[in-house]
Amino acid sequence: NGMRKIIHDCDCTFGINGCDVDDGLALLYLLGDPEAEVLGVTTTYGNNTLEKVYENTKKFVKKIGHDELRVYKGGATPGETESEAAHYLAEMAEKYAGELEILVTGSVTNLYGAWKHNPEFFHQVKSIVLMGGTTEPLIFAKREMDELNFSCDPLATYATLTSGTDVAVITGNNCLKVLFTREEYERELSDLSKGVVRLSRNETHYWVDKNWDEYGIPGYYNWDAIAAAYMMHPELFETQIVDMQLSTEKLTKGRMILAEDEAKKNCTLKIPVIRDADEFRRNLYDTWMNVKIETVK
Repeated sequence: NGMRKIIHDCDCTFGINGCDVDDGLALLYLLGDPEAEVLGVTTTYGNNTLEKVYENTKKFVKKIGHDELRVYKGGATPGETESEAAHYLAEMAEKYAGELEILVTGSVTNLYGAWKHNPEFFHQVKSIVLMGGTTEPLIFAKREMDELNFSCDPLATYATLTSGTDVAVITGNNCLKVLFTREEYERELSDLSKGVVRLSRNETHYWVDKNWDEYGIPGYYNWDAIAAAYMMHPELFETQIVDMQLSTEKLTKGRMILAEDEAKKNCTLKIPVIRDADEFRRNLYDTWMNVKIETVK
């Protein structure tokens, strides 16, 4: 049917007080893009425990009226390769060899699991877009922040980055280019007759408040939605092709090191940077507005 086959592997905590909303917004973005066919959602830990993420993702999918979307439970801890999500990813890579695209916005454990079940996994998957990693310290409101995705399971991250055929990484550093403020949100998402507007506004307030209380920043960074936007619209980004010299040791802190010379590189990654902040924002809001949500409780 010409649509792109996508699986979203995430740690969705949208709606859990004190936890990030960006995985939910990334999934909404995929559902709003007419080119994307979301085959299923695989859950992982990161923003919270696997149990909480799994239950919350099922609730989220129901709330947005997409009951047809299957949610699969992943490994609960680093290196846990035996899971429903790992089997599902392995099967889908085989079924849609050369077509399957995976958006990864939490820890990378499930992809490692899929590879253990299907040694051809990384060759069969067409492309992988990950949100995570840093290439330099992540300075956020004058404080250095911990990296929270790649560092969860450094071995799984290392395997994915060095084995995938077409791997793009939206780094924490590059996400800091666009801040979403409450004022902008209320201006852009003003039509309260739309379910997606009510959901995006009412249920992200707590996260804006937390960022203001903790860091004094008047909004939040949309980490995972940026990765979803890159997956569907790479033209909105300037994509650098970078040789890396990765190690599991550095990845325990989520750090990716650029290779100093050819001999030392062990993988080549795409590192996208938002080209034009306004154009990017426009695309994000327009795509979210395509999502038809009948009832938001």
